[in-house]
Amino acid sequence: MVGMVGTTTAEVVHAEGIVRVYGEGDTAVHALRGVNVQIEPGQLTAVMGPSGSGKSTLMHILAGLDRPTSGSVQIAGTEITTLGDDALTKLRRKHIGFIFQFFNLLPMLTARDNVVLPLTIAGEKPDQQFFDELIGRVGLSDRLEHRPAELSGGQQQRVAIARALVSRPTVVFADEPTGNLDSRTSGEILDLMRGSVEEYGQTTVMVTHDAKAAAMADRVLYLADGEIVKETGRSSQHEILQIIDTLDLQ
Repeated sequence: MVGMVGTTTAEVVHAEGIVRVYGEGDTAVHALRGVNVQIEPGQLTAVMGPSGSGKSTLMHILAGLDRPTSGSVQIAGTEITTLGDDALTKLRRKHIGFIFQFFNLLPMLTARDNVVLPLTIAGEKPDQQFFDELIGRVGLSDRLEHRPAELSGGQQQRVAIARALVSRPTVVFADEPTGNLDSRTSGEILDLMRGSVEEYGQTTVMVTHDAKAAAMADRVLYLADGEIVKETGRSSQHEILQIIDTLDLQ
């Protein structure tokens, strides 16, 4: 087994006082209201909340895809909110993998080229042993020369997962990774993500509205109106649904 490259810091992501306001004056929207969150290494953390709760905004800020109005975000010990665009791009390339709901694959590239794209952009080549193991694990060994249009939705998401993992990032962020898939395929994708945590020690943060997905996590954060209103350890789907109902997070 080829191990993941992890951070030596106690926390992979450390965020304090995250505020995000869109617009000004009477039309201002307060998407996040002073959120504090720490992401521990080698765990899968799920972030749940109703539409408009701020969960996707929080993920984008933690991943350096958006900047907070105020507050601090550190990834692997580096403060990212004050970095220039070039430095932030380099940090994301080294430390962050991202899995999107709608795959975000380049249609002109083969599955193989989509997987290694982050390394290609960085001018690097994949560790062949790890690449072969990863491709086998995600079930793409016979699909590497196919383009996205020739793949099913589940296969495209497997490509996206392999792309997020291939550089062995410090943390992977997944934004509704099963939101565009049927229930059977969703279960397979969730098993792959859980496996990357257990087999590779891959720190992962997943935004989801699905209690079944959240039940795969080691830790669940519940957001409402831009604030974390509850945090639990690993919970069953039934327990998560009860919490959602109790907190009125439908």
